[in-house]
Amino acid sequence: MHLLRRFRIDILLFFVLLACYAYFPPRWADWNQNSRLNLTLAIVDDGSFQIDRFVANTGDYAKYNGHYYSDKAPGTSFLAVPVYAAVRPLLQTAPVQQLIERLGSSAAFGETLRPDGSGLATDKVYFALVLMIVSLATVAAPTALLGVVLYRFLALFGLGAGWRVGITVIYGLATPAFPYANAFMGHQQVAAMLFGSFWIAFLIGQRRLSPRWSPVIGVLLGWTLITEYPAALIVAAVGLYLLAVLPDRRWIVGAALAGVPPLVLMMGYNYAIFGTVLPVGYKYSELWQAEHQAGFMSLAGPNREALWGITFGIHRGLFLLAPVLLIGLAGFVAWWRAGTYRRELAVCVWAVVSFLLFNGSSVMWSGGFGVGPRYLVPMLPFLAFGIGAFIARWGTQWQARMVLGIAAIWSFFNVWAQTIGGQSFPQYQANPLLDYSLPELAVGNVARNLGMALDLGGWASLIPLALALLAGTTLLVRATSGVEAPERIDTAAFVPVEQ
Repeated sequence: MHLLRRFRIDILLFFVLLACYAYFPPRWADWNQNSRLNLTLAIVDDGSFQIDRFVANTGDYAKYNGHYYSDKAPGTSFLAVPVYAAVRPLLQTAPVQQLIERLGSSAAFGETLRPDGSGLATDKVYFALVLMIVSLATVAAPTALLGVVLYRFLALFGLGAGWRVGITVIYGLATPAFPYANAFMGHQQVAAMLFGSFWIAFLIGQRRLSPRWSPVIGVLLGWTLITEYPAALIVAAVGLYLLAVLPDRRWIVGAALAGVPPLVLMMGYNYAIFGTVLPVGYKYSELWQAEHQAGFMSLAGPNREALWGITFGIHRGLFLLAPVLLIGLAGFVAWWRAGTYRRELAVCVWAVVSFLLFNGSSVMWSGGFGVGPRYLVPMLPFLAFGIGAFIARWGTQWQARMVLGIAAIWSFFNVWAQTIGGQSFPQYQANPLLDYSLPELAVGNVARNLGMALDLGGWASLIPLALALLAGTTLLVRATSGVEAPERIDTAAFVPVEQ
């Protein structure tokens, strides 16, 4: 009971975020997610890396020597293998098969299908159920845990529990972290692994954790590298940060060695398929040859169209979708002027700038079907962290609170509308909110969700989630009231924050 009382805010925050993420299962008929799950199914069901049996459900595949393979980095698929292997016997039992048949005849789910589609065949329901389970375990739960890490890490600015919960909820529900928090892709997985590694390294540097935790960072960073290759930019920054703050630098060897097994796993996978240890899946992508061969692996150097498109463009602009993140940039300025925790600031700024430049150099910067610029998702917790510095500096001023409140409300509305409006993420519409999401919501076309399992359709399907959020918010408000702000290590760094 003492532990429950001590970590009650962490536990409540975790389950509030997880409820929101899990309520909306991964989109089916999504090529990106299907490609990754195809590999998981092939490994467990067929003992093979070939996805020949499943390839019809995706266009994201590589073809080599007459066989089909996922063209994605394998980390996400590998992480799901033990999850699927553990639940597979249960999925074959009679009660679960009956559940699958019942879902296949659900009127509420049926209303979400295209009239000219093939309907809810049991094999499709089975695939969707597996996708939901592995995504919940390997993406949604780590993302909710990332929220707890962010809540804890924000104590660096001396903020009270209420502010820290508020910023965490903004990050988790009012930025592109939300739509990808239960999508079977690598974006949110690597966000959790990168920011989690950063937090552990900080605790080691502050002598709050033993250097023996360094190998954990090595494993997380190693797995990040085989999940999203561009994340190497932030992996390098966190690795250098760990080296700088380690009280005993000999432990960097342990961290480096711990990161080797994931890399060996990926090299073995590539060698078994392509006869080389290099990650070359995209080289054999049949449908995207022109894009992948442009420049260097689709990188053609920073260009104004891409940089504008991923920041303020109407189609995929991050700061137009979630302007609350601009406050994170203002927080970086306040953080720099405070003159403290400069190493931590450097990691956050590098994460943001490097990813903006990298994705602003890609010919595929728009990311296809998506909510905002999905390739930027791994750097979002580092940017949201800057909101803590903003509040620490200006949180007592009503003007700052008003700006934060307005930006957060718009971000929440825009992100949720684009996430739950329709059965797929916005496609290539010039203005996704006005051209796709709001018209879909206006006719009650709400994304498939757990409420539909209760035969609730349209807007009514959101009622259970609304009730759960009301209860969770009430408990969080009660839990945070009266909790004192933690002491800063450098109490002169920021102005006092009114709680």
